[in-house]
Amino acid sequence: MAALNPTLVPVDGGVPDLGAVAVAATALGDTAPCGPGRFLAVINADASPHTVTVVTPGTVDGLAIEDLAVTVAASKTAIIPLPRRPFAGGTGRAAITYDAVTAVKVAVLEIGGQ
Repeated sequence: MAALNPTLVPVDGGVPDLGAVAVAATALGDTAPCGPGRFLAVINADASPHTVTVVTPGTVDGLAIEDLAVTVAASKTAIIPLPRRPFAGGTGRAAITYDAVTAVKVAVLEIGGQ
């Protein structure tokens, strides 16, 4: 798994250049830091939809919490919030997997700062 690092997007009108900060999704999955104002951008440039799964490692009353699965349509971009709960594992990072990585790029965005 590759460890993705966040790109700071300033609150005062900052517009991220996703093409410049996005990297190829890793076939074995990626990890990303979780917390307030953090999001995973998934750019699907493929002709087919792809599903991104964010693992939820916690439990409630001994029952596993269902993983979040987001389908990103062909030629579309999805923005997935990465709050600490329920996605942060013991390292404070979310584990992310993909059904396929053909023409899929990802970036972690952190909204905040000046």
